[in-house]
Amino acid sequence: MCCVMGAFGTAIPMDEFRKSFLKTKTRGPDADKMLEFDNAILGFQRLAIMGLDPSGMQPFKLGTKNLVCNGEIYGVFGADKKSRSWRSVRQDLKASGFDFRSDSDCEVLLPLYNEMGTDLFKALDAEYALIIYDEKENSVVAARDPIGIRPLYYGKGKKGGILFASEPKNLEGLTDEILPFPPGHYYKDGKFVCYRDMTKVESIVKGGLDGDDGICRQIHDKLVEGIKKRLDADAPLGFLLSGGLDSSLVCSVAARLLNKPIETFAIGMKTDAIDLKYAKQVADFIGSNHHEIIITKEDVLSSLEEVIQVLGTYDITTIRASMGMYLICKAIHEQTKIRVLLTGEISDELFGYKYTDFAPSAEEFQKEAAKRVRELNMYDVLRADRCISANSIEARVPFGDLDFVEYVMSIDPELKLNKYGKGKYLLRHAFDVGPNEKAWLPHDLLMREKAAFSDAVGHSLVDDLKEFAESQYSDEEFEERRAKYSHARPFTKESLLYREIFEKFYPGQSKMVADFWMPNKDWPNCNVNDPSARVLKNYGDSGK
Repeated sequence: MCCVMGAFGTAIPMDEFRKSFLKTKTRGPDADKMLEFDNAILGFQRLAIMGLDPSGMQPFKLGTKNLVCNGEIYGVFGADKKSRSWRSVRQDLKASGFDFRSDSDCEVLLPLYNEMGTDLFKALDAEYALIIYDEKENSVVAARDPIGIRPLYYGKGKKGGILFASEPKNLEGLTDEILPFPPGHYYKDGKFVCYRDMTKVESIVKGGLDGDDGICRQIHDKLVEGIKKRLDADAPLGFLLSGGLDSSLVCSVAARLLNKPIETFAIGMKTDAIDLKYAKQVADFIGSNHHEIIITKEDVLSSLEEVIQVLGTYDITTIRASMGMYLICKAIHEQTKIRVLLTGEISDELFGYKYTDFAPSAEEFQKEAAKRVRELNMYDVLRADRCISANSIEARVPFGDLDFVEYVMSIDPELKLNKYGKGKYLLRHAFDVGPNEKAWLPHDLLMREKAAFSDAVGHSLVDDLKEFAESQYSDEEFEERRAKYSHARPFTKESLLYREIFEKFYPGQSKMVADFWMPNKDWPNCNVNDPSARVLKNYGDSGK
């Protein structure tokens, strides 16, 4: 996980740029570099993952073009929509005469951009945020991956021009309004252009679930391939294992592909660590080297301000789920040499949450999935990036594989509705093997309903946060203080507490996040005042 930053036509002094740039030193602790041009400044902080020696340090340069990229380039899609690995692409470029100076995957981008221009972005099979500055033309191009897995923000300079940076803290004080760079877009000549919309379905996939050409076989194969791509690293790998379906599948597939014990990590509250026992069962089943991190109420409450500053959000769901994730990543950073973590985010947005059981129609399910995928960069993906990068580790998200997401979004939504008495049935069924096949997971774990991550770390985590928030305001104070906010107005004392902490670090920047992540209140049984699945009538045995 690295940091990129650029200022173009803004007349920012170098020392002011440097001060803002170094606020994200944890994203790139290995090295940093800033280049100043007549009308621009570029900055890069490096966390070495591919090509570990100093030759992989950015900015990369080709002719008059300079590149900084926070990304992992897995491959390049051809006309047949199949992805060729970046190593294969590199070999072709090398054969055509390009002289590479490093083993970094990102170094292939400039020669490809020279060949393809902005068409490159829709061809990339990658998680990335990049800036290309042409010093001869005094022009800038910026781009972000279609899911928004790698962060990028922008703002207009106070003296004109434009700024880009990996995190809002880099831009705080340099611009009046900080906004997320829209995923699947590139910026050129003062305009944002959409090059790929992951929610746009060209044709609906219909047919049976089973068989070699069935929908579940495609889900299985594409997810396995997405995991396989993300195992390529020159730095040590680790895996977050909550004990729920998504992270358990990632760990099981990775262990089989690598054919060796992997390093898995789970977290739980000291008083009621709901999912630790399930994580341990998965770890024993796949033979991983398993590590448990135990946290207390004091750990959670004492870290609250720090976590909100790291996240740059006031959203209740994101903050609750980040408490455990941030603390486990902090322990991994302090106690191990792990530099890359694979996680299970994005599955819920594709296959459904507890509340999507109440979707009134297949059309409404699809609309909700599209909304969630478009907004992922402000919620679950933001959480994974910040909690992990704040501890100098890189996040990789196999369920965000572009080929996988495109396919799942195109499946007939009638098949994704919960008509099976089991949430995320298609995904579960895709990894449910026959009697003579090697199981990916024990059947009872494969079919177990899971709680939301913040609840599964321990119900007391959320209860402690809510209790603490209640103690901070009288009812009168709550009404008076929440009325100050017109955008995303706090609606509980917990949400007010988070908003006031957020404003302390990012004053007036609430529009970096669209609103609160909540169930669709227009649906039956979903007009609730708390984002936890525990308040839904179908929660049942989840998280027990």
